[in-house]
Amino acid sequence: MAVEREHDTDLIRVITADHREVEQVFRELESGQGTPEHRRALADHVITQLVRHSVAEEQFLYPAARKVLPNGDELADHEIEEHAEAERVMKELEGLEPTDPRFDELLGELMRDIRHHIADEEEDLLPELATRCSAEDLQELGRKVIAAKKVAPTRPHPAAPDRPPANLLLNPGTGLIDRLRDALSGRNR
Repeated sequence: MAVEREHDTDLIRVITADHREVEQVFRELESGQGTPEHRRALADHVITQLVRHSVAEEQFLYPAARKVLPNGDELADHEIEEHAEAERVMKELEGLEPTDPRFDELLGELMRDIRHHIADEEEDLLPELATRCSAEDLQELGRKVIAAKKVAPTRPHPAAPDRPPANLLLNPGTGLIDRLRDALSGRNR
């Protein structure tokens, strides 16, 4: 999920571009086409993208919401709870073979959860941030989100911290370990 041209670093555009890319993979998964191995590869790909996206949101989007929105704590807490539930489902999904009947069941649950989460963010959180943050602040936050995704973990870690400062300190190391595991296992090629 790479939105990297300077004019595309606005936080709102970065987050919504990620959402559109995830939705595209969801539609391919819902088509039911492809071999079980292909469906596993798609699921691994979307899990990687969702984990990176969530980590970056927890590091920069939600702290910004807490700071500038009157109901920022409430919104951020709600979104973090949704991340935790999705991460639990991703962790369970990660351990299943694509031929296991639970694979499609959990994939459906994940897609429903993520679509609900996207709707929440795009209908409430992002429009509110857009009205309360300066263009410069949105650009800076977008650049930070893009940078965070590059070093973020690629696998779900439900027990990992989801708030600064702990997540800012631990996520890059966890991300490095995940990328090494991905390289050794051939995941996301």
